[in-house]
Order: sequence, then C-alpha cells, then structure tokens
Amino acid sequence: MSTENTLVLGATGKTGRRVLARLRLRGTPVRPASRSSPTRFDWSDPGGWDAALRDIAVAYVVAPGVPGPVHEFVARAEAAGVRRLVLLSGHGADTWGDSAFGLDMRSAEDAVRSSALEWTVLRPSNFNQNFDEDVFHAPLLAGELALPAGGVPEPFIDIEDVADVAATVLTEPGRHAGRVYELTGPRALTFGEAVELISRASGRPLTYRRVPSGEYVAGLVAEGLGKDDAQHVAGMFTLMERGLLAGTTDDLASVLGRAPRTFENYVVRAAAAGAWHRPPRPTEGLS
Repeated sequence: MSTENTLVLGATGKTGRRVLARLRLRGTPVRPASRSSPTRFDWSDPGGWDAALRDIAVAYVVAPGVPGPVHEFVARAEAAGVRRLVLLSGHGADTWGDSAFGLDMRSAEDAVRSSALEWTVLRPSNFNQNFDEDVFHAPLLAGELALPAGGVPEPFIDIEDVADVAATVLTEPGRHAGRVYELTGPRALTFGEAVELISRASGRPLTYRRVPSGEYVAGLVAEGLGKDDAQHVAGMFTLMERGLLAGTTDDLASVLGRAPRTFENYVVRAAAAGAWHRPPRPTEGLS
C-alpha cells in the first residue's frame, strides 16, 4: 500500500469526491484540489498548478472539457517531481476515430501516455449514476427520458466501482504501470431496459423514447446549453450506435479481484434513497 502524497483533481466532482474518501479511509496522505477546495485548482488558471503539485508523488487527473491543458500540466508535474499519473478517460477512446466527441479525453491521454512518468489510464463506460446525479436525472423526474440511442446496449458501470479501481491503482505503485483499463459493468443494457428497471424499482411510471439526434440537440439548446456543447453530447450517442462500445470487459475484476456491481444493485440503492422522488440538485447538469 502506497503512502505517497496524492493529489486528487476534481476533488468535489463525481469521481473525485469518491476517490478522495477512499484514500482518506486507507490512510493515504491526500491533497484535494478543485475550484472550491482549499488547494485551488482551475484548468484555465495555470498559475495555481505548481502549488497544487508541490511535494506530490502521484496525481489523479480528470481531464478538462477542452483539449490541450493536460500537456502543460504533465510538464509541470514532471518538473515538480511527480512520479505517477492516473488519468480518467472514456471507454474505447482509441476506437472513436474522427469523431469530435471526446477530443478532450484523447488529448489528455496523449499527454499522459507520452510522458516520462509512470501512468495508468482508466476508461469507464457511462456511469449508472448519470441516471440519478447527472444528465438523465431531471428528465426521469419528469417521467420520460428521450435520447438519440436505440437498440445498441451500453455496459453501464457503477461509479463506486470506478472509484474503487482508481483508489486501488493510486495506492499500488508499479503494478499498473503503462496499463489502460477498459472498465464496464457486468452486462450491457439498452437505455429502454435501464429505464424500465428504474421504473420498477422506484414504483414510478417512467418511459424511454428514442428521438432523432437533431431533435435532441435542439432540446438541449432550448434548455440553455450552447449548440457546440449540445452537438458534442449528441456525438457520444452516435459513437454508441456504432456498437463498438457495447462489449463488456474483465479489467475491473483483474484490478479488484471481484465482479463489477450490477445495474440492478445500483437501481435498488438509488431507489431506496428516493433518487427518483426528489428534485435534482442545483449543481446537476452537463458540466
């Protein structure tokens, strides 16, 4: 078990706050960093990066939403004496081809993988928690989730599993060097099947409807999202429809020595907590 000083970027975000709690429980010296943390970190303000990297040996990196900044961050990390990087990316990033989706994650991967540091890349599929903490939550509260996704299934993964993998990799130097872990749930579900399970567990009449990509983009723009950002989100569903991301992997089991949590396990936990009977939190959204 590593006792190296560990920097967690995005420490108040979906994965960061979960990774942070796990590292603290393990007794790992950790420095949380985000725009609202005592150690402030903002991808648009490189002037604060060196302070965050001081006396750090390993860093958990969540890429910003634009390509480029991670290259400079990696250079700063090398100069500061950081030895290891663990990057959160996206499932099947090297199969995305010329898609405009995920340019930020692919740029971050290039920066980390071309560095002289020991690195590991985590590529999870869509989080289960998108249905109760993020983009799919508000539509479900309204009774219907409408997306440009049809019959191609998605191997949704529990974000708690992603955090377990990240905390394990961060505290096991050497074992995961140069590895790219494709992290998925144990089976793939269509969005319609996922919504049906949520409906049954929550006791609410929820429906799923497939919509054309253009209609979906227009809806996001009407809700206040910029057109470029809306098209970027829609690009993810275009990739999914190719079917290249539908398969499951054993990478999580190889790291943790156990199977990933099922979608049903997630749904039961979230429904018991009242996830689909409460208003969305003000911070929820696409950012």
